Amino acid sequence: MSEAPAILSVRNVSKHFGGVQALNRVSFDVHPGEVVALAGDNGAGKSTVIKAISGVFRYEDGDVLLDGKRVAFASPQEARDNGIETIYQDLALADNLSIGANIFLGREPVKKLFGFLPVIDRKAMDDAAKATMEKLDFHVSRLKAPVAAFSGGQRQAVAIGRAIYWNARLVIMDEPTAALGVPEQLKVIALIQSLKAQGKGVIFISHNLRDIFEVADRIVVFRRGENAGERKPNETTGDEIVRLMVGK
Repeated sequence: MSEAPAILSVRNVSKHFGGVQALNRVSFDVHPGEVVALAGDNGAGKSTVIKAISGVFRYEDGDVLLDGKRVAFASPQEARDNGIETIYQDLALADNLSIGANIFLGREPVKKLFGFLPVIDRKAMDDAAKATMEKLDFHVSRLKAPVAAFSGGQRQAVAIGRAIYWNARLVIMDEPTAALGVPEQLKVIALIQSLKAQGKGVIFISHNLRDIFEVADRIVVFRRGENAGERKPNETTGDEIVRLMVGK
């Protein structure tokens, strides 16, 4: 069976910050239903490349192709509008609001009261939240509760649910299991596998090699802003990935 065309192709992308070369001609692909892990030490270029993809800043050289067409997003919102959702470690959730309110943040559905008075349709938000979270096998009874009341893994589920509701085709996750206990880490791994089963492309950044080997289809290693190697988890070891990361 032939491999589906890549959702995303990064081709020879470079980025400078003043005299520092943060990225030097890096390349990788992400296909539907595939988890690509980016591995590398601090400062290796992992966060820089996802910010270049997702419109946080412009890359200088090379190409980012979405469905084979070159893109250079001017903002993260433009990337979201084109189906790329980035979930950072801090999740960017409004702690005092419910799941539904977080999913629709800034894009709330409106209904007409008495036929003319526009008001936020909270039932539509709650219904969408329930259906979306069930897609992730996350069955929540406290739809009205503020997300501050949820655990770390549950909050990750809310952030992922928001991406799914707005039909993201590529989900970028930056250190999603950091600062979580083992049960919560396992929940996040299950959520990533759920995204994969739905045919989403996933870019997964982590310092945790165990999580990388658990979830990734391919591991792309970065070192000093460059590609240091690419491996399939079943064809390599943690020791080899570390050697590629440090250059020994």
